[in-house]
This record gives sequence, structure tokens and C-alpha cells, in this order.
Amino acid sequence: MANQDTEEPTELIARNRRARHDYEILDTWETGIVLAGTEVKALREGKANLTDSFGVIKEGEVFLLNLHIGAYGQANQFNHEPTRTRKLLLHKREIRRMIGAVERQGLTLVPLELYFKGGRVKARLALARGKQQHDKRDDLKKKDAQREIARALSQR
Repeated sequence: MANQDTEEPTELIARNRRARHDYEILDTWETGIVLAGTEVKALREGKANLTDSFGVIKEGEVFLLNLHIGAYGQANQFNHEPTRTRKLLLHKREIRRMIGAVERQGLTLVPLELYFKGGRVKARLALARGKQQHDKRDDLKKKDAQREIARALSQR
């Protein structure tokens, strides 16, 4: 399981809000990403969208597909392709665990957020199971009930 306690302050770049709604999160990892210089500069400007992105495992390596990083305005002809496939940096034992879960259990790799940590771009990658429509409705009912309880307690 990923270390939730971070020693260094982190600066959030982008968050995938749909992920927790559409998927049941089972496990998370902090991963590094292989990026070009213009991509890092665009991320410093906050030009990222994680909504439709997902992870795949090819030949023992993990890649992130459909991560949209907007063009950097100062780069001219040396700019990057916005939705290119990007390699994620993980330990081999973590990749082996992901391979087992994705292939045998039919789970999905979903990025939850992008952030800077110690000057480097990191991604929080989750092993997730897709929710059915009734599961989403149940979660909304629970959330509404908690909100009502909190409202009642705050009025006392």
C-alpha cells in the first residue's frame, strides 16, 4: 500500500474527481512519470486533465494513456503532443502485483491526482473496480445521510 504520509509539502496539479464516483478504490501507489521539459512547464501552469486517463501494463512496464497536458505557450515548434503515452516509474514488485490484479481479477488502473513533490511530478495511481449504477446511487444516499446528520448536529 502506498505511503499516505508525505514528508515534503505537495502542490496539487490536477485531481480526477470522477474516479472515486465511478470506481471502488482498492489500493493506491505513488508513481513517478517520464515527462518532457515542456510538459513539466505546462504542468506548473496547471494545464492537465486526468478525466479520461487510465493505466495499462505492456511488457512489464506501466503506461498512462489519455492524460492530457496542454501545450506550453513559450515552446513554439518544440512543444509536446498533448495526449501522448507516458511511462510510469514503479518498482518491479509493485508492477508484478498490478499485473496479477489487472489480469486475474479484471481490475483497472486509474490515476487519482497529479502533484509536485520535491520538485518532481508524481501521480497517485489506484487499482480500482468499476461501480455499477446501483452502487453509485447507494453512495449518494450515504453521502446525503451523512450531510443531514452533520447538519442536525451543527444546529444543536
